[in-house]
Amino acid sequence: MHYALQMAEQGLNADEIPVGAIIIYKGDIIAKAHNKTEENNNALLHAELIVLQQAMSLLHSKFLHECDLYVTLEPCPMCAGAIVLSRINRVIFGAFDSKAGACGSLMDIPTHPLLNHNPIMIGGILEKECSEILQYFFKSKR
Repeated sequence: MHYALQMAEQGLNADEIPVGAIIIYKGDIIAKAHNKTEENNNALLHAELIVLQQAMSLLHSKFLHECDLYVTLEPCPMCAGAIVLSRINRVIFGAFDSKAGACGSLMDIPTHPLLNHNPIMIGGILEKECSEILQYFFKSKR
C-alpha cells in the first residue's frame, strides 16, 4: 500500500484527485498509476483502470487471476465492474468512500453472489494515511 500511496502523491502533485494504484504479480509490481482524469480530460482514467490495462497488456491476458490490486481509495462502480471482469485475485484498498464506494460502502459489486467472479476484498489498509491525502487535496480546493 505504501507504493500505491506514492502514486497518489504523484497524482496530488499533478493536481489530480490523489488516488494511486499498483498491481502485484508473483511478488513484483507490474503496473502503477495515479488518476489522470484531469490531465487527459477523460473521466475513465481512474488509477485502477489504468493499472488493469497495463497489467493485461504486459501479461497478454484479459484475465489477471494471479494478480493483486492495491488502491488507496475504495473503487467506484466503474472500477469495481472492471475488477470483476478482469478476474483479479484480490483487491486491497485504503480509505472507504462513503459517496461513491462500490466495494462495501454504498454497494458491493465485487462480492455479488450472481457474478461469475468474486475477488477477495480487503479494505481499510493504511486507511488513515490514504484518507489524509484525499482530505488535504479537497481542503486545498475549498
